Amino acid sequence: MPPGLILAAFLHLATSSAHPIGQPCLYSVLQSASLQVNCSSSGLVELPPLPSNTTELHVQDNRLTSVSPGLFDGLVGLKKVSLSGNPFHCDCRIQYLRSWLLKNRAAVSKQPTCASPSPVAQKAITELTDEYFSSCGLPSCTGGTYSAAMGAMLCCVLALLLWSLRLAKSSTFTLYINDRHVGLGADSLRSLKPKHRRRLHTTLSGVSADLTSFSCTQELERPVISVELLPQVLDTLHKKHKIKIKAT
Repeated sequence: MPPGLILAAFLHLATSSAHPIGQPCLYSVLQSASLQVNCSSSGLVELPPLPSNTTELHVQDNRLTSVSPGLFDGLVGLKKVSLSGNPFHCDCRIQYLRSWLLKNRAAVSKQPTCASPSPVAQKAITELTDEYFSSCGLPSCTGGTYSAAMGAMLCCVLALLLWSLRLAKSSTFTLYINDRHVGLGADSLRSLKPKHRRRLHTTLSGVSADLTSFSCTQELERPVISVELLPQVLDTLHKKHKIKIKAT
């Protein structure tokens, strides 16, 4: 018996039990150890695993509704495919077959068409646009739905940040001071800078003669604000910095 027939018989026996529903496919060895797989009119609802040296595949006139993702990826020598006559359901699961058909137009003898759903019935699978699959999410979270959700969340975060900055600029701070704070020092309204500081030594003496004198260091920038200048300072703080100071 020729070696080619032995190889074909072995492949037939090895894969005949793997067919889901329908008659077994026929395997024919061609030149250069290439293989022709004929599964046409076999009543298949799902394609079986195919040998890696398959160069021709005939699966027309079956009951296929989709093709498992990655089924054709290992068939690098596939040069002729017949997929017409199958009731393909063109939902999100047909994306793999559409992508493969677009990349291998020359290998397809007749473009398969959609049988359902009704809006795309009798339409070639390769004619389906990317917008048609825009609602299909991918397990790897790179689909259109995931991208749209992430974009919406990013826009919300940016809007919240802009709103916070705008609120901070338009906010008004109100400070309440008592009568005992009339002698308000200028160093409490402005930040002290090292070059403006000077030391003032004050010696405090105790009431009792037994208390020991001591000295302390106090940093001041300007003398105490007089009562006459206080309204002008309050008005400047309110107009430029939106800070209101009310006496209580």
